[in-house]
Amino acid sequence: MARYTGPVCKLCRREGQKLFLKGQKCYTEKCPVDRRTYPPGQHGPAQARRRKQSEYANQLREKQKVKRMYGLHEKQFRTLFEHANRQKGVTGENLLVLLETRLDNVIFRMGFAQSRNQARQLVRHRHVEVNGRATDVPSYQVRPGDEIAVRSGSRDLALVQGSLEARTRPSLVEWLTLDEKNRLGRVTRRPTRQDVPMAVQEQLIVELYSK
Repeated sequence: MARYTGPVCKLCRREGQKLFLKGQKCYTEKCPVDRRTYPPGQHGPAQARRRKQSEYANQLREKQKVKRMYGLHEKQFRTLFEHANRQKGVTGENLLVLLETRLDNVIFRMGFAQSRNQARQLVRHRHVEVNGRATDVPSYQVRPGDEIAVRSGSRDLALVQGSLEARTRPSLVEWLTLDEKNRLGRVTRRPTRQDVPMAVQEQLIVELYSK
């Protein structure tokens, strides 16, 4: 499946809420989700007036929302779900923790990028180090004690500097620490469901994949 290259704001409008795919624009009055509160397309306003959706439709929309929020393709998302299902504990919570501990998401949470897409670009172009070693794998699963840093030659990148200066970005989550001056962050512990700052009904995703 090819990478999506279309207008990402349409994805947010389709899900009916901000997925924070556009960086700084998501926090301004220019955000299309605030200006047009209905799905994109010719029949968008009519869809917004529908009062009831089927159980399957609700499950599908929840899966699509989370998948698009983290920027994964269907195969990647399904593989991560199967991994979460094999782990001990609640499958839905395991899935969210696995998504949160992806390297690209951690870069975004630390504020080195204004969106997860930007974070993936940083990682792909080897601007990021994990425990002193450069990596180009956005799906790398970080662990407690890992040290994530922007490489010394990349610390003055306009993308990184602009993101750190954008004070409207989401606040740093409690399981991460940040040394902004040295462009360095650490994973202090494994996140829990309470650490995921999103309105997600993960049980709907479990029900969808369990059919």
